[in-house]
Amino acid sequence: MKNATFRQLKVFEAVARHLSYSRAAEELRLSQPGVSIKVKQLEGRAWLPLFEQLGKKIYLTSAGHEMLRYSRAIIQQFKEADEALAALKGIRGGRLDIAVISAGDYFFPGLLAEFCRRHEDVTVRLTVNNREEIVHQLGENTTDLAVLLRPPENPDMLAEAFAPQPHVIIAAPEHGLARKRHVSLQALTKEAFIVREQGSDTRLAMEELLAEFRVKFNVTMEIKSTETIKQAVIAGMGISFLSAHTIGTELELGRLAVLDVEGFPVMRKWHIVHHKNKRLPPVAVAFKEFLLQEGAALIERLVGRATPKRKLRA
Repeated sequence: MKNATFRQLKVFEAVARHLSYSRAAEELRLSQPGVSIKVKQLEGRAWLPLFEQLGKKIYLTSAGHEMLRYSRAIIQQFKEADEALAALKGIRGGRLDIAVISAGDYFFPGLLAEFCRRHEDVTVRLTVNNREEIVHQLGENTTDLAVLLRPPENPDMLAEAFAPQPHVIIAAPEHGLARKRHVSLQALTKEAFIVREQGSDTRLAMEELLAEFRVKFNVTMEIKSTETIKQAVIAGMGISFLSAHTIGTELELGRLAVLDVEGFPVMRKWHIVHHKNKRLPPVAVAFKEFLLQEGAALIERLVGRATPKRKLRA
């Protein structure tokens, strides 16, 4: 492994994590040929193939599994060195490494902007993904903090609630239920539902509700993108269960309606999560405290117009 570079190890680790050259290239902001070249260079240093291709998929070889273990250890040592030096500098000049589920798209940049206005020279690495991927990132120690609705069921993870998150049932304004009052949950079982994918926090919140009341929605479409779900609802393809924080613009423009369903909105909470043994850099500690002290008020200011002003169901 003489003359292997840290950049080659970083590129290899990304490809191994995604088992995809294209997804690694997207994450690293490199071209796919550039990623392939780095991996080939590392294989040349190892004198062994690190990946094998079966059909259209790639897999780690035995040598690849060994290389991944050592690559992650080396990358972690570099990261800890960066954190130790950042600790000497304090918050100013630090890097905030954080992941958030896609429902946070609609307010989280505003929170980051406010934090960065107060702390000079802070840089941010933000990952937006579904819950399953972010929990994986926490487990692999590839992010310092995560913002989730449902904390991981892992005793090694520390989760603290910092803000409420209401969920509602949405429909096109011309939908037959849009002007009705006190719609029962049972009545919704006849409707076509467009829902988030398995593993997302929004889907889990919906499934918890259905299990509690022993009802079943007629799921006709499953979509990973909240934006695409909203467009499908607007087009009249069905109704959906979504976070109220994601629909503010469409409500203001009259493109979506919140149905008056008994027991709704359903309340969940935003949590800030990290490994309990994680040595957080000063900037991460400061951001966590910022969320715990001011997150709820700032989210209300940013997206409060989308939150139905009725008593929320716990």
